[in-house]
Amino acid sequence: MISAYTGTQVRAAEEPLLAAGQGDVLMRRAAHGLAGAVVNELKSRGSRLNGSRVVVLAGKGNNGGDGLFAGAFLAGRGMRTTAVLTGDAAHPAGLAAFERAGGRVQRLSEEALPGLSDEAARADVVIDAVLGTGAKGGLRGSAADLVEALAGAHRRGLVVACDLPSGVDADTGEATEPVLPADLTVTFGGAKNGLLADPGADFAGRVVVVPIGIEEHLPEPSLRRLEDADLARLLPHPARRAQKYSRGVLGVVAGSEDYPGAAVLACRGALAAGVGMVRYLGPPSVADLVRRSCPEVVCSTGTVSENRVQAWLVGSGMGPHDHEQLTRARDAIASDLPVVADAGALPALPAMLAPHVVLTPHAGELASLFHRLGHGEDREAVEAGTLAAVRQAAVRTGATVLLKGATTLVAAPWGTTFSQADGTPWLATAGSGDVLAGVIGALLAQAGPDVGRFSEVGIKGDSRWAAIAALGAALHGRAGRAASEAASGGPIAAGGIADALPETWGKVSMLSNYEAWKRNSHSQPLR
Repeated sequence: MISAYTGTQVRAAEEPLLAAGQGDVLMRRAAHGLAGAVVNELKSRGSRLNGSRVVVLAGKGNNGGDGLFAGAFLAGRGMRTTAVLTGDAAHPAGLAAFERAGGRVQRLSEEALPGLSDEAARADVVIDAVLGTGAKGGLRGSAADLVEALAGAHRRGLVVACDLPSGVDADTGEATEPVLPADLTVTFGGAKNGLLADPGADFAGRVVVVPIGIEEHLPEPSLRRLEDADLARLLPHPARRAQKYSRGVLGVVAGSEDYPGAAVLACRGALAAGVGMVRYLGPPSVADLVRRSCPEVVCSTGTVSENRVQAWLVGSGMGPHDHEQLTRARDAIASDLPVVADAGALPALPAMLAPHVVLTPHAGELASLFHRLGHGEDREAVEAGTLAAVRQAAVRTGATVLLKGATTLVAAPWGTTFSQADGTPWLATAGSGDVLAGVIGALLAQAGPDVGRFSEVGIKGDSRWAAIAALGAALHGRAGRAASEAASGGPIAAGGIADALPETWGKVSMLSNYEAWKRNSHSQPLR
């Protein structure tokens, strides 16, 4: 699991070491890790080291010091290094080390800006070390002009951010432009929240965490991302004597005369995600389409209370005038069973919910929900601060909230938050969210009372509902990526996501089997 922290948490973890006089040691460890990451990235690209041109954009604080020390290490590897000092001062020890290593120093000014921006644009590597975790408000003056010129340059070499891209808020992921998009962000001690939440993630590129010795002082993470081993442990597995009812029954209240396909896609997502049975409740014409498309689905009649299930999926493809479906959705939410509430169900929600209700809005739907709750956030505000928005939504509703996007965020009402970015931009297609709702619904139906697999990855209590939603988002994203790869990286339709889910599940499950084998075997793992 990737653990992420606020800048305040990381600085607090540094305090015991700084008090012990180890500040220089921490900086040199960070700089060495940064330089090593640059070297490794160049080698992986087949680029030469000796003679390569490196430009360090160095601010006046510790972030600039990290960049200058890293530049000194790179100069020692035969690279031609230039430091562009963006402020009226520079980190003294870092600057001295950089000059001793033979680095060239330039001071940024309006007069020097055109030449320095051209030099940086032609460099093989640009290291962004202007602003660190404590900075607020983004770049200003000539530094902003330089970054804006670089961001718009036709050609750039490798861009590496030191700790985080300058202008990205470490705590929230909010970005104050201009921000130079990084190919690689090398961050120290622990990942920062802002690197795993949009829009900050747009600028971070690939994130590498360099340990510097503060890790044992870090608190509980502020944000988490499930990785392969976590997903494998969280997957439900049927017992040897399982039958369809013990594997979970999902009730689906979805679709309408206008959007009948949403019901089909939700059912297909659920069937592909391991649930024992799907019961569908909806208009007769939609039920007929579901029967033809998914003969495994049991199309039922009557009320929510007359249908025995372990969880409900409500809302996909429903409109504000589908009164019978809206009544069923409200009844499902009031049933005290786990529920995933999508799209059309969101306007019908009661004022307060419970953590086992998972809401799955996109940014526009979340803005509408805020408006209904008497708060003024619009879609633009949600997209500019996704992490703050999803956490506020969870607190205000009492539900678990999954905010869909390039980075999908899941928040429990008391703060446990997950970030998943497993997919592809091709997932932005009609019906994709219906499949996602089906996947999460299936996982909720299979959750059962056993919380052992959640405790294995450090998930406690009702935080498991957020973990289940994050698991669903990861499976959905990976299935979309697999479907696109099968199409040679091309576009996909929502049905293709559902088709790819069983194989995606199987690949993740294999990791679980391997982990179990390693735990139980006395032999060495295969190499």
